[in-house]
Amino acid sequence: MNSNKRFSIRRFAVSTLIVIGLGLLPVFQTTLNATGVTEDRESILLQPIIDQADTGAVIHLESGRYAGPVNISKALTLIGDDSVTIHNEQEQSAISIQAEGVKLEGFTIEQHGRQPAAAVQITGSNNEISELMIRTKGAGLLVRDAATSVIRNNTIEWAGASTASSSQKGNGIDLYNSHNSRIEGNQIEGVLDSIYLENSRNVTVNDNRFMQTRYGIHCMYIDGSSVTNNTGEGNMTGAMIMGVKNTVVSGNTFRKQSSNVHSQGILLYDVHQSKIRSNTVEGNRVGMNIAESTDNKIYDNGLIRNFVGIQMVLSEGNQFTKNRFVSNVIDASTMDSKDNILKENYWDSFQGLDLNQDGISELSYAINPFYEQLISRNAAYQLFFQSPGMVFLSDLHSEGKSNWTTDESPQMSIVNEHNDVSETSGNFGTDARNVESRSSTVMIIGLLLLGLSASTMIYMGVWRK
Repeated sequence: MNSNKRFSIRRFAVSTLIVIGLGLLPVFQTTLNATGVTEDRESILLQPIIDQADTGAVIHLESGRYAGPVNISKALTLIGDDSVTIHNEQEQSAISIQAEGVKLEGFTIEQHGRQPAAAVQITGSNNEISELMIRTKGAGLLVRDAATSVIRNNTIEWAGASTASSSQKGNGIDLYNSHNSRIEGNQIEGVLDSIYLENSRNVTVNDNRFMQTRYGIHCMYIDGSSVTNNTGEGNMTGAMIMGVKNTVVSGNTFRKQSSNVHSQGILLYDVHQSKIRSNTVEGNRVGMNIAESTDNKIYDNGLIRNFVGIQMVLSEGNQFTKNRFVSNVIDASTMDSKDNILKENYWDSFQGLDLNQDGISELSYAINPFYEQLISRNAAYQLFFQSPGMVFLSDLHSEGKSNWTTDESPQMSIVNEHNDVSETSGNFGTDARNVESRSSTVMIIGLLLLGLSASTMIYMGVWRK
């Protein structure tokens, strides 16, 4: 054998060994550290670990970085802690669950694939996702045609550019045609919609927190579900409830939804036979917007420091009972809405008369539609809102007063009907009383200052003489 052939054989053998060795080594990812210097971080392929596990196995992931994407097609439990990170650089979901009986718990997912790819996509029923930390440049959790899912105590954050448009973002938790599911205790920030539900029945959305999103909760065509004890702040809209019936929206708190001309605490659009109770909407452009909705019971809600407390458009046959309107610029406005029943609500801007001391005013409170009718004809008149002339004209306006939406029995003081529904609803009574207390304090201080000023002027006048 000549030397050239021997050299070729040795080169082939060495190359083969290198290829085999590389196949046995973990994947390495080159990144930049805080100083901008490149460093290598080892990533372990996760799919072989999944493939080698038996059905029903419990896999405890050791500390380290694991490379996705991963497909799970059998029942198993995958558990980690905050030292475990699964990262995915591809334009598909980091973890795709296509089986029943899968549980994910405790680790971090970094999803760099863009929308519509998600950190976790579920197409199997009876799965549970809990205690995950998800940072995503796409969507968070997508659930499709999968019943009885449990999504609990996860943190989901937008990891893309802060300047990203709505079309570049995905939803935090997104359910479609997925019935009997529970979404509880999650914290969501910066995504498109925090929780999006569509075409699903008997879904429970409870005790979640969300901020800096478009819609905190977005419900489309759901039935027999409940949205309870959630907290939203700084979103464009706290809860967008649309095409819904037989649903309970209770004990939620929505604050500071005011950044957009369409911002509101709660929007009810095409909502029927539902209960909206014991919610607090505070500091929003519109506290509660009710449009084309009928036969709903809206009671024991606190509407505080909103520009408009409640706004009704084309809504009929709704019952408003024992709600509390405190420090709103406009308590309520109505357009083309009839046969709505208002009773025993508290209006802090209304001076009633309680002759028999039963806590109910003998004088009714009618919602004057003058301002809404005027600006609907010419929006420029909004510039004169609360001007002396506008207030004077509004007081003179009485046309069609018999048809105005009227509370025939206003409450003379704040009454919380359902203190046991949630801690939030109970706190509102305290907040409202604090508002009244602060108002009284400000008035007393003002009177004292006025008296002091008058005394000083008199004294100075006498002294000069």
